[in-house]
Amino acid sequence: MTPSPQVVVVGGGQAGLAAGYYLRRAGLDFVILDAQTQPGGAWLHGWESLRLFSPARFSSLPGWLMPPYRDEWYPPASHVVDYLTAYEKRYELPVHRGVTVTAVESSADGFTVTADTGTWTAKAVISATGTWWRPFLPLVPGSFAGRQLHAVDYRGPGEFAGQRVVVVGGGNSGAQIAADLTGIAEVAWATRRAPRFLPDEVDGHVLFDIATRRRQALDRGAADPGGVAGLGDIVAVPPVRRARDAGALNARPMFTRLTPEGPLWPDGTTIEADVVIWCTGFRPELGHLAPLKLRSTGGHVRTEGTRALDVPGLHLVGYGDWTGPASATLIGVGRTARVAVADIAAQLLGG
Repeated sequence: MTPSPQVVVVGGGQAGLAAGYYLRRAGLDFVILDAQTQPGGAWLHGWESLRLFSPARFSSLPGWLMPPYRDEWYPPASHVVDYLTAYEKRYELPVHRGVTVTAVESSADGFTVTADTGTWTAKAVISATGTWWRPFLPLVPGSFAGRQLHAVDYRGPGEFAGQRVVVVGGGNSGAQIAADLTGIAEVAWATRRAPRFLPDEVDGHVLFDIATRRRQALDRGAADPGGVAGLGDIVAVPPVRRARDAGALNARPMFTRLTPEGPLWPDGTTIEADVVIWCTGFRPELGHLAPLKLRSTGGHVRTEGTRALDVPGLHLVGYGDWTGPASATLIGVGRTARVAVADIAAQLLGG
């Protein structure tokens, strides 16, 4: 028989688990389909020194606070993986692992969800695949004879010892990786605009509050109070702070092309390099929704909150501010998951 839960959640990372928590509370029959063979979502694949931007208690999914990590303020990625693993077990969430969803299609009764291991039918679908699986690489003219990789491929500084490395990107990933390589490699840091470090006392919890207040003001029709971008781009976690204070994080403007030897700037300046690491962000992983033909010109799905406007019963959770304030963060995803499940419960249960 074709499995027929009321709801299929596509993706078993932090967004999928948050959705599962509220689906369980709502008494809905659901499954979570995840392509990975173990819990942890994208946190399984971060570099060795990757850390949260907030203390553990401000980095929690709904229902259960993340336990503190030793005496450290900013927990490492491995602690997040342990927490997500325990969270899944704590709430007995029905996660099917090693299941890659290839297509979500509309049907007479709702949706047909096709995966490499079988087919499910459902009344509603929550897409929670995130962005990690679609790293963005900008188009830069020229070619480079050395090695190029995205932040998703970076694991640690050891393999770059003694090499000339150009780190590209003025956000948190660029700053953290540039700081990580300091003293190990010869590092040049290129950014589209001058790096803006947030005040040292500002962490992810503060950023979430600011993003939420801005969203609430806009929803009320009030004037835009300004968001996180007004404060800066980079959270000064301890390794970044140390490198910054030591004068090791000195960025130069973005180059305009690549040569076989390395980057070239408009004034003719070049840097010889062995490696270029692109810390240039991500795009939403929505390939499984292609049969629904929902893409907009910006690569996003037209939504009102988490609800897809063009396909009733489809919700998107955890992709960024366009699906809810700070919804791509641990602290922010719970609120949007709750809204999505409340809407689905009203649709399916009539209340």
